[in-house]
Amino acid sequence: MQLFNLPARASRVSFVAGLAAAAIFSSSMSAQTPTSAPPITLDAMTVLGRADDMLDVAATASQGRVAAAELNTRPLLRRGELLEVVPGLVVTQHSGGGKANQYFLRGYNLDHGTDLALFAEGVPINLRTHGHGQGYADLNWIIPELVEGIRFNKGPFYPAVGDFSAAGAAELNFFTALPRDFASISWGENGHRRAVVGGSTTTGQGVLTAAAEWSAYDGPFVNPEDFERANVFLRYHQSTADRSLTFTAMGYDATWMSTDQIPARAIAAGTLNRFDTIDPTNGGASSRFATTFEGEWRRADATTRLNLFATHYDLSLYSNFTYFLDDPADGDQFEQVDDRIILGGSWSQEWRSASARYPRRDTIGLQAQVDLIDEVGLHRTAARQRLGTVRSDAVKEGSLGVFWENETRWTDRFRTTGGLRADIYGFDVDSDLAANSGRRDDTIVSPKLAAIYQLGKATELYAGAGFGFHSNDARGTTVTIDPADGSPASAVDPLARSRGFELGWRTSAWPGLVSTVALFQLENESELVFVGDAGGTEASGASRRHGVEWTNFYQPLPWLSLEADLALTHARFKNAPGADYIPGAIDRVFSGGVRVGRPEGWFSEMRLRHFGPRVLTEDGSIRGDGSTLVNARLGWRSNAWEVTCDVFNVFDRADNDIEYYYASRLPGEPAAGVDDVHLHPVEPLAVRFTVTWRH
Repeated sequence: MQLFNLPARASRVSFVAGLAAAAIFSSSMSAQTPTSAPPITLDAMTVLGRADDMLDVAATASQGRVAAAELNTRPLLRRGELLEVVPGLVVTQHSGGGKANQYFLRGYNLDHGTDLALFAEGVPINLRTHGHGQGYADLNWIIPELVEGIRFNKGPFYPAVGDFSAAGAAELNFFTALPRDFASISWGENGHRRAVVGGSTTTGQGVLTAAAEWSAYDGPFVNPEDFERANVFLRYHQSTADRSLTFTAMGYDATWMSTDQIPARAIAAGTLNRFDTIDPTNGGASSRFATTFEGEWRRADATTRLNLFATHYDLSLYSNFTYFLDDPADGDQFEQVDDRIILGGSWSQEWRSASARYPRRDTIGLQAQVDLIDEVGLHRTAARQRLGTVRSDAVKEGSLGVFWENETRWTDRFRTTGGLRADIYGFDVDSDLAANSGRRDDTIVSPKLAAIYQLGKATELYAGAGFGFHSNDARGTTVTIDPADGSPASAVDPLARSRGFELGWRTSAWPGLVSTVALFQLENESELVFVGDAGGTEASGASRRHGVEWTNFYQPLPWLSLEADLALTHARFKNAPGADYIPGAIDRVFSGGVRVGRPEGWFSEMRLRHFGPRVLTEDGSIRGDGSTLVNARLGWRSNAWEVTCDVFNVFDRADNDIEYYYASRLPGEPAAGVDDVHLHPVEPLAVRFTVTWRH
């Protein structure tokens, strides 16, 4: 796909716009249904948030959930920042807004999603064997107003979660019926514009929910991002006392320009400013269209769940991280292509036995997924014109996971959760270089166990141990020749094991306070790290991390809440003396917030996020700077109207979102290039206004 092919882009945007129009038209027409429509039964909507102590529910101290009421009060610069409600998780960006964010958690530089499993209503978001990076997780297709809550856990302790979950996992859940219809417009500095509308209405025996969003953003960069995004969402939900059925369709399309990371030496010399670019033609285009079905059938002692999904996804991404190192004449720009169809589903059966001597809950489940990748490719380009192909592959990747999970209450104070998971993966790679084609398969078994002891009505202790894994890029499992230079290459194992341990404590003994402490250790058989001159990740050596997380949510008054979360981590490669530092591993993260306000009238929130300096090289000789940002929101709401003012980077700090250390070459520099820090700046102080109407 060529980004500058205007007819193709126009057709994509027109298609999304057409779906949006259909969604709103369907909603408005259904709203005119006579009030004599048959009555329906909606699922009870439970308000979940960090004020919920999760005592007698959670399996570990690091497990939690956050409700829409908390999500909607946060100022969000980027869509991915929804996930920063997870204590210790940092979301940044090193490129254009349409690209997946960078994630950091528990001492991992997770790149765009490796070792962080993300789901939306049980459907995996991470993309395996992706054109840019393994586990790529783009959240730009999420409309924040539709998110009912986020559930999260950390570590490999949960049998229902498989690939990419060593550091943690999070699931976004959408409303089956919006609390109120709404329309919202937003505008602000750096070309920020956004409009979103959504509503729910009774249709037949169920509820139809429709929403559409359009947004645009240029950013503070010398070369404007021109990031344009369109989203549409349709959902039909039907529920009775013993079953619920949900059908969902979503569409997303975006185009953007990118200001990728630039060398610190050029800023120091005054040839570039912090918001400048070296290759103004970098950028990309992406789309995602998905349909899902969710069914749940309930009996007094059992529940059956079924989830089916189909997704079409494509990406064309242009980047240039080394400038003129490999090609002094045309430059080092490359295009990464990903075009695929994903088919999958899950089934689970849960049994509950409350009358037994030891009350228990057992769940068995199946999870299947097939990725039919028409092309995952890497092409050499100049100003988005292809000069040659480094590698182009068609891939079929399939997986089947089965799990058994058990929770048993042995006494009034002591319970255990645990189980067993088994996964089988199959890879079929058809490469443009025959020597790199082939088939591989692999299996892995992952036992998990957690024990919970209740000290009193308001305090619990936890201990957990388990094994997990992440899959590697299918192309790496069959490679024999490096396509870049023709040298021999060694294949990687399809699946890389991880294991983890955690001790924890949770209490709500003080009225209004929920506090947790978690001590953890994580070990990876193989580490996925970013490689600057390749523009992606590669498998590295085994690693170990240990650390502590302390989280606090305090609501002393109905109109006042405070948060303070601290995470400290020590991360190292194993068996690598003198070169055991893990590039990009953050050793400390602090986040905090103060929220003031009632359901109507004035309200405000101020948030601080700090992540510490991090090493950029294996020998630890080069370190990046830390970052400390403060964002704020001030607003006023009535029953029907809400007006907010968001201020980002309140103190206008000139920190960096991300830093790397590698060799690059600017015109006139030595042919071998110059090793240097390459950075992407945080955005300067900016103000946005939003007006929302609800009915």
